[in-house]
Amino acid sequence: MKKVISTEKAPAAIGPYSQAIEVNGMVYTSGIIPVVPETGEIPEGSAAQAKQALTNLSNLLEAAGTNMDNVVKTTVFIKEMNDFSAINDVYKTFFTTDFPSRSCVEVARLPKDVMLEIEAIAIK
Repeated sequence: MKKVISTEKAPAAIGPYSQAIEVNGMVYTSGIIPVVPETGEIPEGSAAQAKQALTNLSNLLEAAGTNMDNVVKTTVFIKEMNDFSAINDVYKTFFTTDFPSRSCVEVARLPKDVMLEIEAIAIK
């Protein structure tokens, strides 16, 4: 049985998809972008955008009854590979031990022309 997860503390879906789905004790998030949920604003710079996207991800996982410590896999999509180090510096403040497995790829364009998007799989 699948359960749709939704929270106002992360950006609303901008298409026909759910923010996250829980099934069999696993939470699968959609891609999370660095939009401030309360205002719709997008922070300036890759580090600020990484912090916002990861904060949004953390809030979504909390709404699903889990947290960043239970993330087993992330995929990070970045607009510019030259931002890899700056994004990593922020990433390691959200994941401090037992890092999840991760893929990171450069892409041509992301929704709302943000600099990164992140998705995750977590256990409950």
